[in-house]
Amino acid sequence: MNRRKFFRNGSFFALGTALFSPIGVNASTLDFDQSKKNKKAKNIIVIVSDGMSIGTLNMADIYLNRKTGNGSNWLNLYKENKAVHAMMDMASANSIVTDSAAASSSWGGGVRISNGAINMSANGKKHLPIWQKFKNAGKMAGCVTTVPITHATPAGFCVNSKKRSDQAGIALQYLDLEFDVLMGGGNEYFSADKRKDKRDLYSEFALKGYQVVTSRDQMLATTGNKPVLGVFNDGGLPYTVDRNNDKELEKRVPTLAEMTQTAIDTMKHNEEGFVLQIEAGKVDWAAHGNDISGLLYDQTAHDDAIKVAMDFAEKEEDTLVIITTDHGNSNPGLIYGKKVNENFDKVQHYKHSNEWILNGFSDQSTLAQIKERVNFANTIDMSDNDAQHILGYYKNLTVEEGIYNPRHLPFKVLSDIQGKNNSVGWISQSHSADYVELAMVGPGSHLLKPFIKNTDLHFLMLEAAEVENTIHS
Repeated sequence: MNRRKFFRNGSFFALGTALFSPIGVNASTLDFDQSKKNKKAKNIIVIVSDGMSIGTLNMADIYLNRKTGNGSNWLNLYKENKAVHAMMDMASANSIVTDSAAASSSWGGGVRISNGAINMSANGKKHLPIWQKFKNAGKMAGCVTTVPITHATPAGFCVNSKKRSDQAGIALQYLDLEFDVLMGGGNEYFSADKRKDKRDLYSEFALKGYQVVTSRDQMLATTGNKPVLGVFNDGGLPYTVDRNNDKELEKRVPTLAEMTQTAIDTMKHNEEGFVLQIEAGKVDWAAHGNDISGLLYDQTAHDDAIKVAMDFAEKEEDTLVIITTDHGNSNPGLIYGKKVNENFDKVQHYKHSNEWILNGFSDQSTLAQIKERVNFANTIDMSDNDAQHILGYYKNLTVEEGIYNPRHLPFKVLSDIQGKNNSVGWISQSHSADYVELAMVGPGSHLLKPFIKNTDLHFLMLEAAEVENTIHS
């Protein structure tokens, strides 16, 4: 449809007072092809680093600069003046500190909802998710992630659910809605052996024509003429740092960049275009655990996915690339000291995540075993007192429901010990109310204002693609 008709039909004015006038320009000095202002975004790629505080973005750029001399792909877009960028207020309907479900729903449904729900207001009203709107307009739609594909961030673009925790139910909605690419973890929500209802969703997806893959080799062998369901692990995928140091994991589990390339290859031939969400979900999990190697290596994996998306967008100039995060988490950063440079450089040699380290201990572990495992993973010579401090937590471990630390492993204790050696500090193990960084490249990016609400992004995507703001499926 043409732009005049779009405005005449009133879709853009659903923005209300937040964006009553057309979204302002933040590109006065941008090295930007002005002709793209009049282009429609045929494709939209949204790349989310879940739980990325600004300190994480900064440290990843510093880490890559010191390791490779090149910096991060994300910040290089700024340094080369290729992106429009803004700050975004991510508050939910009931809290200035959002969770991932409400955050993704604000983009997905265009309405702020309460933490814990997906595209459903407290009164039970459902808000049509944006990937369904784009599917209705003829585009292909998909999501890839490093956590369960049924997790809050991908689900927020795709479905409605009273509870984000109903991941088995979200998997069933995916089956009914037939999105074109779904890849990540979450085997327990698809396998007949692990689902409470014993349904074999793998077989049911296959009957609908999906290429069902459970390994990296199978994924790389997919053809671009059928939809893809890829599930590569129970729960989330392994941390990148662990995958990089385990040949079996490297063979079995694809990287986020590889999943991104497969998703693009699957959908790029559609005449009406495609929409794709890419999530580095384990960045958030690492932040909850104050896990610097988990955090940085997964943030750089996110950065590799940015390159895949940008390489495609540079060839296909009708592609809008959006790069952001849904909230801060734990707000890590480098702390001043005489040895901060050499201390931070030690992270380049970390071989494993704190999750890998701590899951290797039990109440039967010895101080020598604890010191040896930490030294192997982090090249840290731990004192007997520090090793004893860690061991003490294994005497009374209790297991509870939860995603991030159900065994109550001593993540903070270990990160405090590491901090003395790597100069990284953390303020908490929880989400924070940061205004988040948002970058755009491609047709529609000129619409971005310097400061927006999270819900504004929903309508900006529709406007960039000239797709009607339908309310019902």
